[in-house]
Amino acid sequence: MRSWEQVSPPKSRPRGASLVAAGIFLSRISGLVRDRVFAHYFGNSAAADAFRAALRIPNFLQNLFGEGVLSASFIPVYAGLLARGEKQEAGRVAGAVFAILAVVSSVLVLLGVLAAPVLIDVIAPGFHGDKRELTVQLVRILFPGAGLLVMSAWCLGILNSHRRFFLSYSVPVIWNASIVGGLVFTGSAATQAELAVVAAWASVVGSAGQFLVQLPVVIRLAPGLRIAFDLGLASVRTVLKNFAPVFVSRGVVQLSAYIDSLLASLLPDGAVSGLAYAQTIYLLPVSLFGMAVSASELPEMASATGSADEVSAHLRKRLHSGLRRISFFVIPSAAAFLVLGDTIAGAIYQSGKFTRADAVYVWAILAGSAVGLLASTGGRLYASAFYALKDTRTPLRFAVLRVTATTILGYLCAIPLPAALGIDPKWGVAGLTVSAGISGWLEFVLLRRALADKLGPIPSLAGYSARLWAAALAGAASGYVIRGTLPGMHPILTACVALVPFAGVYLALCGRENWPQR
Repeated sequence: MRSWEQVSPPKSRPRGASLVAAGIFLSRISGLVRDRVFAHYFGNSAAADAFRAALRIPNFLQNLFGEGVLSASFIPVYAGLLARGEKQEAGRVAGAVFAILAVVSSVLVLLGVLAAPVLIDVIAPGFHGDKRELTVQLVRILFPGAGLLVMSAWCLGILNSHRRFFLSYSVPVIWNASIVGGLVFTGSAATQAELAVVAAWASVVGSAGQFLVQLPVVIRLAPGLRIAFDLGLASVRTVLKNFAPVFVSRGVVQLSAYIDSLLASLLPDGAVSGLAYAQTIYLLPVSLFGMAVSASELPEMASATGSADEVSAHLRKRLHSGLRRISFFVIPSAAAFLVLGDTIAGAIYQSGKFTRADAVYVWAILAGSAVGLLASTGGRLYASAFYALKDTRTPLRFAVLRVTATTILGYLCAIPLPAALGIDPKWGVAGLTVSAGISGWLEFVLLRRALADKLGPIPSLAGYSARLWAAALAGAASGYVIRGTLPGMHPILTACVALVPFAGVYLALCGRENWPQR
């Protein structure tokens, strides 16, 4: 078994995951408020489809150069320098990375604005006429905001390395609040197309605010920060070396998301926006639990010390504990999506132009996402372990396999299968999330096996997961039965009546001894 660079670990921060989760919780709750306001004004309309598709295109830039890539390539190097007390070197590396990101993202923003019509034809070939023209206009507005969010992700990398988790994960509240403010201020005085333009400009304003709020804290934490193209530093070259495979890996993952959007654009109106509404909900447990645990563990794992065997034992222990915590919260989330998805969607979105039928439509998409919810959250943790070991190529190989499987299964489940079954084509969008879930499990298994080869056997959670599933399904069933016995109520009250007993039954059946331990 090979050895790893030995460094002194920083002081352990067991509250790291809690701080990440708290920040993400605030940002996701504000995101739900944003989407509820959006749904009130747009519903599942053509303008909603245009805005959702337009938002995906510049977000490609953000996701390629943003949090995931920097977490895998920059944080392990920067955190390692801090752990060795090389603060001035760390500042120089951070400044060089900033300069590189600023130039590259600026060039890509300019290209994106100029090439917007071509991008629309590639990502949403099913859009025509006014719908296509509106989407092109929105993409051109949104692209500069995506460039600002890339720089915001650079701030996140530095803050996370200094164990300042809460600020970096809560600042998206500013972005969400800006869009909500723009929609509410303009309101029904504008057409849906005009309102979509307002939301796009508000997004750019929110992106700038998100970056500027973090910047003073970053400057204070990194006194040696110097913005310069200092490519001669060995640590900068290490970041760039790690960056390339992670960049490709993120690109492959983003390609999968765009394929989903492309396939959804070929379905009837409402499919693109319905998929986006569902994604906002099912990404909540992914972010709160999968991302929270993975983000807090990455700098700790990257700063491990000792012999190869000691590092392996340390990582195995963290992986087991982290996946146990993830499972405790993600499994009941999946059960709720399967059984009570319409209740959840109705409570969040059902208002104005978003109807009960729209809530049922989103439920179908949510139920499909439940298939791979645990795999996608657990996979984040396993990928973080590879990044901590400075192995970015193994997750890339498995990401390529997952995306390939998702593309093939997604097409079959979204287009030919509904036609073969004789059902409304609009329900094909649920097949996209089911296929993504199946492919997610393939990636999860491959990541786990590869880690076991590097670290030794990783304890199984099969028995623990089975107990959680039994408790979660019993809780969801109780909520479903109670909901069915009551008269029609406001969607929010209905959700309270169904979800509170669900949570109570789940916690009671799990038993206190199975609750996650810090």
